[in-house]
Amino acid sequence: MAFLYRSKPVEGPAKRLSGLIEKRKTIPVIGVFNPISALLAESIGFDVIYLSGAALTGSLAMPDLGLITLTELVMSTRYITRVTSLPLIVDTDTGFGETINVQRTVMDLADAGAAAIQIEDQVLPKKCGHLKGKKLAPAEEMVRKIIAAKRIAKDKMLVIARTDARGVEGLDEALRRAKLYEQAGADIIFPEALTSEEEFREFSKKINIPLLANMTEFGRTPYFTVEDFSNWGYKLVLFPVTLFRVSLGAMRDALKTIKSEGTQRGILDKMMTRQEFYELIGYYEYEKEDNSVYEFSRKVS
Repeated sequence: MAFLYRSKPVEGPAKRLSGLIEKRKTIPVIGVFNPISALLAESIGFDVIYLSGAALTGSLAMPDLGLITLTELVMSTRYITRVTSLPLIVDTDTGFGETINVQRTVMDLADAGAAAIQIEDQVLPKKCGHLKGKKLAPAEEMVRKIIAAKRIAKDKMLVIARTDARGVEGLDEALRRAKLYEQAGADIIFPEALTSEEEFREFSKKINIPLLANMTEFGRTPYFTVEDFSNWGYKLVLFPVTLFRVSLGAMRDALKTIKSEGTQRGILDKMMTRQEFYELIGYYEYEKEDNSVYEFSRKVS
C-alpha cells in the first residue's frame, strides 16, 4: 500500500499485468491522476490502474491536447508507483515524438515503474478520442513507433496501440490499422470511440491479441458494462476519467455548500474521515518507523 519503505514485489510490473490478462477473463482498469486516487482504487480491490492523460492534464487545469511533457509524466508515474504495486498503464499520447523519442519514453517510464504504455495514432495537437477534429498520422508512422517501442520494452513493458481511425475514416480503416499494429508487435490493441456492440464484436473477431475497450463518460460509446465487454472477448475495460470527474463534482458541491451555508457540517457524511485517510496512506506505519529509529538511536548514544 502507501508506506514508502515497503518492499516491492519481486515480479516486474509488466509480468504481473501479463499474468492478470492471461488468468482473468476481463479486467476493469481504473483511471487515476495522482497517488491518492491510485491508493483508493487499490483499497477498493481493483487490480490494474491507468494514468490518464486527460485526467492528469485536467488536474493541472490544462486541456487534453498533448501539452504535458515527458518529464512531468515520468514524475507523476514515479509518484504513483512509489505508493502502490498495482500494474500501472501510462497514457503517452503520441509517444512524445518519433521513433527514437518513443524509445526514450519507454526507457524513462520503465525506470519509473510503469507496466505498460499506450501510444495513439493521432498527430499533434492530439485530441480526446471522442471529440471531432482529430487528425490521423500515417499508419506507417505508427507502425514504426510500435516497432521502436517493442525493441526497448522487451519483457519490461507492454505496448498498447490505440487507433483513433474509427471517428475519422471509419471502421474498416480502424480495423486495417489495428491489424498492422498487431503485426508490428503491439501487445494490446485499443480501438477508440467505437459506437456499437456490433463494432466491438467485429474487432474481437478480427484481432488476435488482447483488446482494450474505453468506457469513458459523455463520449461516442454507449454505456456498456464490464460483463458486456467480457462477453464480446475484451480483456481490459478502461474507465479513464471517472474518478477525476466525480472528484470535481464533489468538490464543486462542497464549495457551493460552504458558500451558501457558511459551514461544512452538512456534508461531513460525504467526507473520508481523518482516521480513514490515515489508514489509507499508512500514517501509523510512518509514525512507527520514526519511533523505531528514535529508540534505536537512544541505544546507540
